[in-house]
Amino acid sequence: MDRSSMLDHFAEELRLARATSGLSQSALAEALSYSGALVAKVETCERRPGLDFARRCDTVFGTDGRFERIQRRISRETVVPWFRDWAGIEQEATALRWFEPLYVPGLLQTEGYARAVLAGAGLFAPNEIDQQVTARLDRQSVLTRDRPPLFTAVVDEYVLRRRVGGPEVMREQLAHLVKLGHALTRVRIQVVPLSAGAYAGLDGPFVIATSTGREDIVYLEGQRHGQVVDRAEFVQQMVEVWEAIRGEALSHQQSLELISEVAETWT
Repeated sequence: MDRSSMLDHFAEELRLARATSGLSQSALAEALSYSGALVAKVETCERRPGLDFARRCDTVFGTDGRFERIQRRISRETVVPWFRDWAGIEQEATALRWFEPLYVPGLLQTEGYARAVLAGAGLFAPNEIDQQVTARLDRQSVLTRDRPPLFTAVVDEYVLRRRVGGPEVMREQLAHLVKLGHALTRVRIQVVPLSAGAYAGLDGPFVIATSTGREDIVYLEGQRHGQVVDRAEFVQQMVEVWEAIRGEALSHQQSLELISEVAETWT
């Protein structure tokens, strides 16, 4: 694992807080409900702390979100450089409109699906895949925080039928989409059916972020780059594309029913 300044900072703060509290590594591990081996590795920067680990540290030490803030900085350092600007925007958004014709959107991916996507790309070494999977799963906390954004995801039906990681991974992923669609009131999932034929979305994926006090921003992602665009004319064009795509999509409930049906085909 490549060392980052925030990773060192987290480890230092953890060692200091533990020493100040008079806790051994094993005692802290018990308090956190994590293994002593993990605590030791986090303190020596051999393992990157997850968001849950950081939040538990804040609870145990009464540090009012300090460890969570450092962990989020670590996540930004861990993601590929060209994604970092967008990762910050994503966390601050009050609404996200995401169209994806190729994969399940990252904020909705299971661990198995995310790992299969990253491994299949052939761009990362095994240890880098671990880092990217953890960072992607950490980002998903934006959907379950106290004031989550209104998240609308529109995917092409081919996303449900493209084999990623094998049948078991696909069944789990599609079941996860249905669960999120029912459980999270601010998450809407819609599917453009195969019967739509050619439509505006075939030109590629994009995300539109809305934030308080600022104009909408569009994110476009390619093979090895990402582009954040805030030009008003371009953003307006993408909003129009978004509306055209949604006009082809099934309703939220119809989409969840279709996803459930397709999940049964992955045997």
